Amino acid sequence: MSEERSWRRCSACKKPIALGADYYACNVSTCNQKRTALAFCSVPCWEVHLPVANHREAWAVEKKAPASGEAPTPSRSPAAARLTPVEKTGRRRLVRPNGAEAGTPDAPREVLIVASRLKEYVRKRSGYNTSDRVLEPLSAIVRRICDEAIDHARREGRQTVLDRDIPSS
Repeated sequence: MSEERSWRRCSACKKPIALGADYYACNVSTCNQKRTALAFCSVPCWEVHLPVANHREAWAVEKKAPASGEAPTPSRSPAAARLTPVEKTGRRRLVRPNGAEAGTPDAPREVLIVASRLKEYVRKRSGYNTSDRVLEPLSAIVRRICDEAIDHARREGRQTVLDRDIPSS
């Protein structure tokens, strides 16, 4: 591929990206600013920038390079991309889970309740003391509610748990 027929170089491997070719961009806004404008020739090249970028949650968005020397057409706003399920957008979305694989039952079994806040609430509400043994059963209840909320968000095609995903009791 000759230099004059390329649109831009891959931000990772520096291979030219041809005019009209598919390329990958990071979904994170700081990677898509005019000054940065990272473009990758493949998903493995996109993955190279992740350890340095320290994104909490990131995925590669497949895009099309301009057919001629003009600037690429702007895609839909990030807010519109979040509101529309991936199946309806027609865009390919490659998700990189943060840490352990998403959906694994091996989530940490730590105490999720702040002991001092709970004890303060119970004391001010009733004047009673609170045993430390209350924290684990309450954490189990919070985990169960969170799991239900995660399932609801997944059914809705979102990767963000919202207040409306929490089951009412």
